[in-house]
Amino acid sequence: MVNSILVVTLYVNPMTGNDTNTGSRLSPFKSLTRALKVTKMPTIIHLESGIYSSANDEVFPLVIPGGATVVGNEANKGAGIVISGSGEYQSPSFGMQNITLLLVDNASLLGVTVTNPSVKGTGIWIESAAPTLANNTFSSCGREGVFTTGTAKPTILNNIFVQNTASGLVMAGHSQGEVVENVFERNPLGIAISDFAAPTIANNKLSENRTAIALSRNAQPVLRQNLITKNTQGGLLVNGNAVPDLGNTEDPGDNIFRDQNEFDLYNATGEKLVSVGNQFNPSLIKGLIELIPANEVTVNTRFSDNPIESPSQKLPFPSPLPASPELDGHWAEPFIQALVSMDLTHVFANGNYQPDKSMTRAQYASLVAIAFNPFPKISASDFTDVPKDFWAYRAIQIAASGGFVGGFSDRTFRPDHNVQRLQVIVSLVYGLGLPAVDSDVLEVYSDRHTIPDYARKAVATATQQKIIVNYPDPKLLAPLREATRAEVAVMIYQALVAIGRTSAIKSVYVGLHSRG
Repeated sequence: MVNSILVVTLYVNPMTGNDTNTGSRLSPFKSLTRALKVTKMPTIIHLESGIYSSANDEVFPLVIPGGATVVGNEANKGAGIVISGSGEYQSPSFGMQNITLLLVDNASLLGVTVTNPSVKGTGIWIESAAPTLANNTFSSCGREGVFTTGTAKPTILNNIFVQNTASGLVMAGHSQGEVVENVFERNPLGIAISDFAAPTIANNKLSENRTAIALSRNAQPVLRQNLITKNTQGGLLVNGNAVPDLGNTEDPGDNIFRDQNEFDLYNATGEKLVSVGNQFNPSLIKGLIELIPANEVTVNTRFSDNPIESPSQKLPFPSPLPASPELDGHWAEPFIQALVSMDLTHVFANGNYQPDKSMTRAQYASLVAIAFNPFPKISASDFTDVPKDFWAYRAIQIAASGGFVGGFSDRTFRPDHNVQRLQVIVSLVYGLGLPAVDSDVLEVYSDRHTIPDYARKAVATATQQKIIVNYPDPKLLAPLREATRAEVAVMIYQALVAIGRTSAIKSVYVGLHSRG
């Protein structure tokens, strides 16, 4: 007999719902408060766009119990789904607090925006629990976005912490857990770690804060592969008896410190710190610090300041191959032949391009890495399903650190999954940092209603830049369809045109907005 667990699914819509409804898709609740009251077993609560506040019948603090998963819009970090409010919570560790949400046990919060407008207000409070926070935005909180304490062991993955009044994230007590692939921007403190907290802080980007990371008391975090840049005061500040793990000869830190105003690393303790395999400006190091460079084998070269001079030498791809006979008379033939002549088709090792075949995410990342050789913008994760001996490992790292590709909330990359047309479009716009344009240009598409809200600006930008190709119907975008290799080749080529790397090739399937 196979054991199974019944999972209840509830829906909440603050605009059209009613708390006397059943909570189904067609009869949603109005408030998250109501949905949480009926949660008695593993439950998934889907939130529609809107403001979840006391004005819409929310009662704060909201308590998300173990077994409950609250899901908004993960793809766009919770844009349009805002939980805003504050209520009193008696913390066993810190007394009375003003918080928006309390996460209990193994609760999960995915794809929402959380703000606490109260003075000294906290967005998320985690006390001796092991919840998951993924793909959220924590902004404009009166004190910090997230506070962990007690024996908390959260997974804090791929969130944005921006413009909170005191800190993005505070970890106190005996907190552990993982803080991975988050962005901390424009907070007085990006991350504050105190007491006996010992979390793993890895693959995060911390920029434009006053101080990126501040340690105090007996904090002992592990810091790996973080990008710490352009903070107005400093990068890492170590006070009290704190001892950060900044790497060792078997496991170098691979943290990058760049362009701070006052210090990259300031050791204000009386004990020497040891740093192995991190990148600093030596003139911005203060205090007792021993710098040990990693050896050539373990240095993380994906964050090198020097661009890849020859992708065929740096990346483990086969030699470029000529276009296949299948291209004869194909609508995308001139674009693919152009990429071949530019030595950009290394990812297809079976002797031909097969233009009408779908393209995998690994192949796409490889093509992006070769075509654009992006400078690292963020620290890329070692995805759990992309081992270091995988043929596209280096290319995926390069494309991810360049902002072209990303992973999923479970820390996978899914390299063998096929890439969608919309994913290619959004990837090129964001990876190249193209300026956004007005969404009015989307009127040219007969199926514009199928474009998700989060992607409309990106699609509009790509349309304006003549990156998008639509075959066989120039007016049919089909954003959620899997992209063919031909379509990806044309969009990659058009992106190179948009940034001035090559000249345009005329095609009736490209640049629809200009044809009227």
